[in-house]
Amino acid sequence: MLTDKVVLVTGASRGIGRATALIAAENNAHVIINYNKSEERAAELMDLIRRKGLNASMIKADVSSEDDVKAMFESIKEEHSKLDVLINNAGIMRNNLLMLTNMEMFDRTIGINLKGTFLCTRYASNIMRKQGSGRIINLSSTIGLKGNAGQTVYSASKAAVVGFTRSAAKELGRYGITVNAIAPGLIETNLIKDIKTDIREKMMSNIALGRIGTPEDVAKVILFLSSDLGSYVSGEVIVVDGCQMM
Repeated sequence: MLTDKVVLVTGASRGIGRATALIAAENNAHVIINYNKSEERAAELMDLIRRKGLNASMIKADVSSEDDVKAMFESIKEEHSKLDVLINNAGIMRNNLLMLTNMEMFDRTIGINLKGTFLCTRYASNIMRKQGSGRIINLSSTIGLKGNAGQTVYSASKAAVVGFTRSAAKELGRYGITVNAIAPGLIETNLIKDIKTDIREKMMSNIALGRIGTPEDVAKVILFLSSDLGSYVSGEVIVVDGCQMM
C-alpha cells in the first residue's frame, strides 16, 4: 500500500508510533523513525524492520525545537529528495489538577503536542507542496474532543491539534496534500500502564467492544489515511476508541 513511499513517524520508538512505523514498513515504505531520548528503543525498531528485509532509518530531533525540526527535514530532503507521509505522533501526557499545574508542565505539553505538530507540518508541507502531493496525519485524542478532569492542559493541546488539522487541510488541499487527525481512546500504551485496576475496569465498561485498544488498532487507521485508499479524505478527525465516547 505504501510501496516506494517515504514516511516520517515522530515519536516512533514506542506505543502507537512504533506500531505505525512497523506497519508502514511492512507495506513497503521507507520509514524514518524519529526519536528524541529513546535512542535504544529506536535502534531496536530499526533493526527489527531491517531484519525483515524492509527499509528504515532513524533520526534524532526534539519536535518542540525549531532548530532540530529544521535540521531533520533538511536531512530528509537531502537523503530522499521527497517526503510522502508525515505522521505527527510525538506527544506527552502529564496530568494534574488545574490549580496544581505549573508553567513548566504547561509549556512542555504544549511545546511537544501542539508546537511540535505545527513545526513538523510547516516544514513537511514545504516539501510536499513542491512535489504536488502528500499525507499528513496528526495524533489528537478523545480527551481533546470531550475533555477530562485533571487533564486540562493535555486536553487543550489535543483540542488545538483538531483545529490546526482542519485549517491546514483547507489551506494545503490545493497542493494535493491531505491533512487528517486520529483521536485514539483508551489504548494499551505506557501512558495508561499506571492506571489502577478499578479505574481501568470502569473505563472498559464504557467501551462497546469490551476491550482496550491496541497500538495496532490505531496504526491500521493511519495506514489507510497514508495510502491511496484515503486519497479523498481530508480535514477529518477519526475517533478510534471501540465506541466509548459516542
